[in-house]
Amino acid sequence: MITIKAQKKILNLSNIQLSYWEWNPGGKPLLLLHGLADSGIVWASLGESLSDRYHIIAPDIRGHGDSSKPDKGYRCQDIINDLEALMHHVGWNNAHILTHSWVAKVAAVWATNQPDRFRSLIFVDPFFIDKMPSAIKITFPILYRVLPFLKLMGQFTTYSAAENLARQLKQYRGWSEYQQLAFQAAIEQKLDGNWGSKFVIPARNEIFQDVMDVAGLTQTLEMPILFLQPEKGLNRIELQLKSYRNYCQNLEIVKIPGNHWAFLVEPAAFNQAVVEFLDKQK
Repeated sequence: MITIKAQKKILNLSNIQLSYWEWNPGGKPLLLLHGLADSGIVWASLGESLSDRYHIIAPDIRGHGDSSKPDKGYRCQDIINDLEALMHHVGWNNAHILTHSWVAKVAAVWATNQPDRFRSLIFVDPFFIDKMPSAIKITFPILYRVLPFLKLMGQFTTYSAAENLARQLKQYRGWSEYQQLAFQAAIEQKLDGNWGSKFVIPARNEIFQDVMDVAGLTQTLEMPILFLQPEKGLNRIELQLKSYRNYCQNLEIVKIPGNHWAFLVEPAAFNQAVVEFLDKQK
């Protein structure tokens, strides 16, 4: 199994503990935010490739990984408050901020309200940046069963059973050492002896409700923004890019190979696209 240069740390806040990975304290600040049901270690390949130049922080967002899992408190502002506290803790006034999937909406709200925190913003295949129609809520029970990133929430009698399912999921196709690392960080043995995701149901339910209620892009954003569009990702047609083109004044869209988890299934191409964008920022 691979070893990584990052250190695992814990930030004790007033109401929760926030777990995070840290590479290269002292470099240029880069904050990496994972998507739903993942954890900070999904950025291990990118962190390793950029650790010679960037001070990288990759938290486990509350409800995920090894961070606390309260019964409630998973709205955009709750998560933004955690990230503000984390940036203060490491001494950052601003950072380059990379986001994946659902958390891109959180970052868009954050960037709208506090643009001075963002040196640049990278959207990695965001999930529905606009406010969702209320009728979609009736489909949530179906989505909970069929979405690939939620399938590991089921109970498995053995670790091997969970791994066998993981190998069939889109995010783990190829089963590289980085993918194995991400899987191992996302699963745990429960008190009853069964295995399942570290991501918890209260977080799932409140986040889905928040995604429906909140519009991510509502005002013009002026910071440099990169939209990474995987060829087999969620955003494949021009209509899905409309809000980004309307609200992101300094937008670059780059197509990359892979699916929604391009950073896991095509890490070399993904990392290169990020490097090329960051190298252009002053």
